[in-house]
Amino acid sequence: MTTGRNSDRARTAADTSSAGGERIVQAERDYPYTQADFKLAREMIRERAGVSLADGKQHMVYNRLSKRVRTLGLSSISSYLLMLRNSPVHPEWDDFTSALTTHLTAFYREPHHFAQMGAALAEMGNAPVRIWCAAASTGEEPYTIAMTVVEAYGRYDPPVEIIATDIDTRALAHAAQGIYSLERIAKLPEQRIKQFFQRGIGTRHGYARVRPALRELVHFMPCNLLDQRWPIAGHFDFIFCRNVLIYFDRDDQYRLTARLVNQLKPDGILFLGHSENPQGSGLVLDTVGKTAYQRSRSNRAP
Repeated sequence: MTTGRNSDRARTAADTSSAGGERIVQAERDYPYTQADFKLAREMIRERAGVSLADGKQHMVYNRLSKRVRTLGLSSISSYLLMLRNSPVHPEWDDFTSALTTHLTAFYREPHHFAQMGAALAEMGNAPVRIWCAAASTGEEPYTIAMTVVEAYGRYDPPVEIIATDIDTRALAHAAQGIYSLERIAKLPEQRIKQFFQRGIGTRHGYARVRPALRELVHFMPCNLLDQRWPIAGHFDFIFCRNVLIYFDRDDQYRLTARLVNQLKPDGILFLGHSENPQGSGLVLDTVGKTAYQRSRSNRAP
């Protein structure tokens, strides 16, 4: 969000109409911004990432894109969007995608899923296990998966492969570094902090870094979930795709859920977010926990 005088303007400005009749969104802003700009930005992020922005996101789009306009020294939101439209391989696309995708995440968010996975891992012995975190964001979720794995096996060399993907390459770079402010890990038990993190000193005071042994368990790679082909192969025992479907339109939600289910092993589990439900997708699934799903036993190959 913007701060200072920009946020003051955001609270007080009212929509007006231009001389040509085109409705202006927040005309008192530092940069010109019209309904056409919002519509174009919404189309572009939908094409790029599958994200479906609601009408009420007009001001969010301005607040986030205006930062990029200011950084690049451009004159308007329109000029920024047209620059991208005219150059499909422009490096700024990564920043555009990062700006308009959501990175709300935390360690052990919706902890029941990790407890369920940990209990299942404890019963799997030394059989090879594959886990996919399909929306890694800045890394909190895949590192929570890795901590759960280490605790389940009692060692840092378990027979487990963890793949973490995200469309946002900026977020993935942050995740791969594994560096977080102490506030981000403050709610973790002290024992976990000592076991899995190294506190920074000197110029790194106030930060902690994931221990190398834990970082090495997670393999990060970019992936757009709406691409026809994913950069992963094989099937998984557990797939985490939580709080992602809510940003897609209904048809894409159903298609993506079906593709994720097809990536599961016969007894594999798909974890979704607390407000996501695959009902209506046409899939025959068994509920095996809170927003945890498997292929129905009646629908599995013998």
